[in-house]
Amino acid sequence: MKAFCWLTVSAVALMTAGAARAQTTDTAADPAPAAQADAPADHSNEIVVTAERRSTSLQRTGVAATVLTGDDLVRKSVNGVEQLQFATPSLTVNTTGQGNAFNIRGIGKTEQTSAIGVGVVTYRDGVATLPGYFQSEPYYDIASVEVLRGPQGTFAGGNATGGAVFITEVNPSTDMVKGYALAQYGNYNDIKLQGAVNLPVSDTLAFRFAGNMERRDTFYNVSGPWTGNPGNRRDYSGRASMLWQPSANFRVLLKGDYNNIEYGGLPAGPATATGDPLNVANNTYLNGRDEFGRIVLNMAYTTDGGVTLRSISGYQRGTTQIDYDSDGTANAPSLAAPQTAFHDKISEEIWSQEFNIVSPDGGPFTWVLGGYWQSDKIIIPKGGYFSDVTPNLFPVLIDVAIEGTNPKTALAAFGQVGYELTKGLQLTVGARWSRTTSRNDAVSTTPQYPPLQLAQHDFTADKKLNGKVALNWTVDASNFLYAFVATGSKAGGLNGPNLVGAPPRAFAAEDVTDYEIGWKGTFMGGRLRTQLGGYYNEYKGFQVNIVDPTTPSISSIYNVPGKTKLYGVEFSAQGNFDAFSFDLSGSVSNSELGNFHAADARLGAAPAVCNPATGPTTARCLDLTGNEQAYAPKFTLSAGAQYAIALGGDATLTPRVDYAHIGAVWGTLFQNVARGDRIGARDIVNAQLTLATGPWSIAAYSTNLTDEHYVAAINGNRRLAGAPRQYGLRVSRTF
Repeated sequence: MKAFCWLTVSAVALMTAGAARAQTTDTAADPAPAAQADAPADHSNEIVVTAERRSTSLQRTGVAATVLTGDDLVRKSVNGVEQLQFATPSLTVNTTGQGNAFNIRGIGKTEQTSAIGVGVVTYRDGVATLPGYFQSEPYYDIASVEVLRGPQGTFAGGNATGGAVFITEVNPSTDMVKGYALAQYGNYNDIKLQGAVNLPVSDTLAFRFAGNMERRDTFYNVSGPWTGNPGNRRDYSGRASMLWQPSANFRVLLKGDYNNIEYGGLPAGPATATGDPLNVANNTYLNGRDEFGRIVLNMAYTTDGGVTLRSISGYQRGTTQIDYDSDGTANAPSLAAPQTAFHDKISEEIWSQEFNIVSPDGGPFTWVLGGYWQSDKIIIPKGGYFSDVTPNLFPVLIDVAIEGTNPKTALAAFGQVGYELTKGLQLTVGARWSRTTSRNDAVSTTPQYPPLQLAQHDFTADKKLNGKVALNWTVDASNFLYAFVATGSKAGGLNGPNLVGAPPRAFAAEDVTDYEIGWKGTFMGGRLRTQLGGYYNEYKGFQVNIVDPTTPSISSIYNVPGKTKLYGVEFSAQGNFDAFSFDLSGSVSNSELGNFHAADARLGAAPAVCNPATGPTTARCLDLTGNEQAYAPKFTLSAGAQYAIALGGDATLTPRVDYAHIGAVWGTLFQNVARGDRIGARDIVNAQLTLATGPWSIAAYSTNLTDEHYVAAINGNRRLAGAPRQYGLRVSRTF
């Protein structure tokens, strides 16, 4: 029976972890005007960050960040969140099959459950996106992607204890008709069509339309009596934008996005399997689909004195569903080796509203004031969730069906002031007060005999005050130093009652204090930029998600007593020397879990006593003190270089190579090699050869050039593979 005891059911936790502030992100960033993606690159332009509600130079902002332009994304073959980890230090992505979870510096999410905050929040055009389960949105017609590392408690709210990602889509413009078209074909019958068109109607009104379609056959070699479309991709995305700017002082920007992503349920093998992770055996129906949309209304008015008043309104709705083989085998079911299948269908709806008042950039005193409100509701309809084990002598412990709702709210006020103490030396102080609520109205049912039904009606509310104090010193035109102390938090809540009738187990809030120092250098007239920083984070009440040994179908949240520590160094550089350009980034880090004992559900039922703080340490009550955080590589490195060879006229031939190394990580806190918890290091090489002449561009590309077959993530009892080598030809034209 051990084969199914490690079954982590995210949707059970989603509902029965009840009363936690589930993935409520109480903020939005401003989508500042950005250069059009179809405009030519200019190495003299400053790299800009917008996370602090105004556009500032990366080299003069006291934050650890990586910024990629739309051109950078194309050059580096970054088409979505999974490729982003190979272009950003300290970032890993846990591909679970249903949703993708960011982890920055080992903080984020290791299991798909809304019972615990995401840790790293993603924004699109200033609105926190549908979290966790809806991260498969492709990157197309993008102006920039900003990855901020470390707690972002002042501007990004309570669920950004690890960092935040800000994505700005290309805005309409009133200057001319322009855009681009792209067609791509590669192995695995990969067909991609993409494009955008900008249509000015007048000097004050413009529209922009963009779309992306991709169809690709599966990477997997699937055996067994499965049905469905295991691993096939069928992606359809569209976007419509409107800009109305009746005067230089007033701007209205309206955007709508729609995505329909089919991914075939992502087949997987057992975590303990050896051999090629792309060879899997399944014996159940495999299917996966995310359908979601977003509307963002951004209105800004700037007074003659330079004060900006801004309103950002957002509405999002999405449905995610998946069917997969939980044990990852095609064996005939038996009492010794039961077979498990999983299905869920979850809907989520978010309304959000933010107001900002932003001072002018000039002068010794600057300030930002803001307010935020969000309503987030998760719905599991009747028949929307169930797990099934065959044969099952103990359905009361294993088989579960759930339906219900999980509404949450967030209310926040925040602000930051900056004052130039002396020429070049600035003190900034920021704070954020927030109140969050979470309610869980759900019914858990064991559908087989003997039937058992448990209703849960829990509510929790939490208030937090976080802040940041920083010193920024512009030493001279080439050197910028910064140091700060910042705090962040995740709300506490209640786990759901287990199916043996125990009352809900409460878990407390998680708090983090972040100490950082950094240096940024700008040399050779801006052609060479460097960033170097160090950080030390202390977490109190660190929240971890562990399968409940008393009810293996349910995950529970626990607090780690004592202090959990994360610390490290990050570095990056970018050089642009006309025909030759390069970029380099890396991180060295360490993590230490605080004093913590827990029972590994894969080893059988929980012992009678396994106190998180005191144990005792036994074969089933394990001492995890000092263990590394899951998905926290000790070393990451990425580097890329290209050289544009002039062919005469306006034609150029540009070879480019990118390399990324992500060190080995643990997939769980238990760090049991025999149970498949160790995920090996990966070394990914991408290459492109681009011929450009006038508006035309033809590129031969390859990702994972060496065809490394590697395990990308561990999810419960399953291991999921990363993408193998892909190659093909891409043709594009700007107009």
